Order: sequence, then structure tokens, then C-alpha cells
Amino acid sequence: MSRGRLPERLQVWIDARKRHRLSHAHVQMARELGLNPKRLGKLDNHGQEPWKRPLPEFIEHLYLKRFGKRRPDVVVSIEERARLEKDKKALKREMKRRRAGDDGQG
Repeated sequence: MSRGRLPERLQVWIDARKRHRLSHAHVQMARELGLNPKRLGKLDNHGQEPWKRPLPEFIEHLYLKRFGKRRPDVVVSIEERARLEKDKKALKREMKRRRAGDDGQG
């Protein structure tokens, strides 16, 4: 999918993934934890802060603490999630159109 076709709420996660060099699994974990993609820079270790964990490791630590497992069972990329949402929306639109057509013939 091209950049212009994704909703802004998903595009910010793609930008954060590229900026902070995160994997699809790390992005999904951060989303499930409710982290703000625009604030990940504050959590990221810039080498000058030796007490901080690297961002991927920090996300894994929080995820393990909250959910009791290292990674999500099924990892879905942002692009794939956007495609699934688009397909689901199209299916709902089609079902609604069919119901409206059935009601008019009765």
C-alpha cells in the first residue's frame, strides 16, 4: 500500500517503526501496551543514558510484565492490519447494501 492510502493513526506507527528500527512484533506489542508512537523517542536509549534499556528490549520487558509472555501469539504488520480493516469494511458495506436491497423487494 502506498503512504497516502493508510489512515494517519496507522501511518504514525510505520514512521515510528522506521525511525526507531523496530520489528513488526515490537510495533504490535507497543500498540497492545497502549504506547504513544510519537513519544517513543523519549523511551529510546540514545547511548548517553546507560541506565536505559534499548527500546525493543524495553517494549519486550513491559509486554512480559503485563501479559506474561515474550511475544504476541500472532504477529500482524501494520500494512497487513490496514488491508484486513479495509477488507472488513468493504464486506460490511456489501452486507448492508444487500440487506437494503432485500428490504425493498418485499
